[in-house]
Amino acid sequence: MTQSPKRYPASNVEHFLSSAFSSLGVPAKDAASVAQLMVQADLMGYDTHGSFRLRQYVNRLRDGGNNPVASVHTAIDSGATAVVDGDNGLGHLAMSYASELAVKKARTHGIGWIGVRNSNHAGPASLYVNKVAEHDMIGLVAAVGSANHVAPFGGLDLMLGTNPLAIAIPAGTSAPFVLDMATTTAAAGKIKVLAQRGEQMPEGWMVDREGNPLTDPTRQDEGLLLPIGGAKGYGLAMAIGLMAGTLNGAAFGSDVVNFSKETTTPTNTGQFVAAISIEAFGDLQTFKNTADQIFTAFQGSTPFPGHSPIRIPGQGRGDEQQDRQDNGIPLHPNLVKTLADIAIELNIPDLSDA
Repeated sequence: MTQSPKRYPASNVEHFLSSAFSSLGVPAKDAASVAQLMVQADLMGYDTHGSFRLRQYVNRLRDGGNNPVASVHTAIDSGATAVVDGDNGLGHLAMSYASELAVKKARTHGIGWIGVRNSNHAGPASLYVNKVAEHDMIGLVAAVGSANHVAPFGGLDLMLGTNPLAIAIPAGTSAPFVLDMATTTAAAGKIKVLAQRGEQMPEGWMVDREGNPLTDPTRQDEGLLLPIGGAKGYGLAMAIGLMAGTLNGAAFGSDVVNFSKETTTPTNTGQFVAAISIEAFGDLQTFKNTADQIFTAFQGSTPFPGHSPIRIPGQGRGDEQQDRQDNGIPLHPNLVKTLADIAIELNIPDLSDA
């Protein structure tokens, strides 16, 4: 029988997450910042990248794989570009720093491109492109996945991650265009969530090493995630790996550390954040008004028979966020149990008492 999720106030979840990080030696300001971003992911509906990830973060902080007192800093500054060193801290800290720096540079140079190294898993990429779009700029974010689940096209050796890409483009009265996608047919986090909930995967997400469909998420380690568009997705994932990993002196390919399994080893995760100033190309308001018109035209186009009305990428996130803010974040009972186990382990108040 499918278990129904119970809703918890966002403030309770945020306090619980912050308490967990603080108990592991993360400074209060950093703990609060990461907790806020994780809850933001939950509120936006990214159930695979919010509080669901606490178990993995706790394991790495507890076992020494992550630095709880990281000093994020700019390692290389070259005008419109820079490289940020995350000091092996929680990835949210490095990516927030990089996002702010990208916007600052774009104001001066028209574009800011910030590479990140010595980082870690940082939640959904949309968190950071949204930070850029809030400043009326176009945001791009990409990352080397935190574990290799994908083989080169036609191969069997796992050498690529889900290597996500996100793009946010602001509009006028419309919500921003926000594309946040893995370069695989499904994000690895979705498979982890299905495994926790005892549910099956659809065919087409993974295959076993004989090429047969794999639908049991608990057997993820036995198979390969499939890239979007076959060879095209493979090529895109590799390009992202070279730009977000190799270019920044971060891990890519066989150097990638599985952050879920290797809890004592630094991952040297690579990411990048780019901010593009719309004003560097012309009038900002004209662009935003035109974007509104384009969005309206797309939404008004004729849908395929039986298909729902056309949507713009990112459309509907605001409504979901408001619902979860007003009525609480839905957490599956199995996740709640995991969080309760963490509370006991860390000797902090349970989520219900946060």
